[in-house]
Amino acid sequence: MIDCLAIDDEPLALKQLESYIKKVPFLELKGACPSATKALEYINSEPVDAIFLDINMPDLNGMEFAKQLVAPPLIVFTTAYSEYAIDSYKVQAVDYLLKPFGFDDFLRAANKVKEQYDYRHSEINSIAGPDKDNAIFLKTDYKVVRVSLSQITYIEGMSEYLKIHTDGEKQPIVALLSFKKIEDRLPAGRFMRIHKSFLINLDEIKEVTKGHVLMMNDVSLPIGDYYRDAFNAWLDSKFIGK
Repeated sequence: MIDCLAIDDEPLALKQLESYIKKVPFLELKGACPSATKALEYINSEPVDAIFLDINMPDLNGMEFAKQLVAPPLIVFTTAYSEYAIDSYKVQAVDYLLKPFGFDDFLRAANKVKEQYDYRHSEINSIAGPDKDNAIFLKTDYKVVRVSLSQITYIEGMSEYLKIHTDGEKQPIVALLSFKKIEDRLPAGRFMRIHKSFLINLDEIKEVTKGHVLMMNDVSLPIGDYYRDAFNAWLDSKFIGK
């Protein structure tokens, strides 16, 4: 099932979205929000797979809301204003429904959501193991990117997504991927989980203090209690001196 959120400031339009979502067998309505600010609060606590989003809303419009999302779900815009169509594709929207629209139009958009959802979740496209040049391939959004293992500083978990932080890049690579899957593909002697939310490149450690690891990029990461013994054992094996 694809978990969905309906967002519209017009009560009748929001009810219509709720009704249409409930009619589609592979969609699961998780919530309905009367504003983008409410939707932002919801997504920060309960991530969803797809959103059906009005654009012209007070306080925070749908386009600006979509741009704020670090790991955006699949987006279908629903609006009465055709001039937003081009902008919708700049934020990689799956589809654009022009109001008023009927259930047939909604179903076509929902099917596009399912195609993208299935693609994002396909096992074969999630991650390829290290090649001979010590790099991996990750699927992010609608493309596959090559990432050198030596460039990875640390990996941060957030819900069902991972943020891969790399040297020289301000923005991390965001991939729909589990820690388990990437741990299975990364060389164990080079990468280690130190916290439920962090996996680090051991070659990128700058300092170790009580309860924290300072990385070469000066980011300090906590060491979780569950992972402390394994990390200390690794550190002891590398330690020289008393």
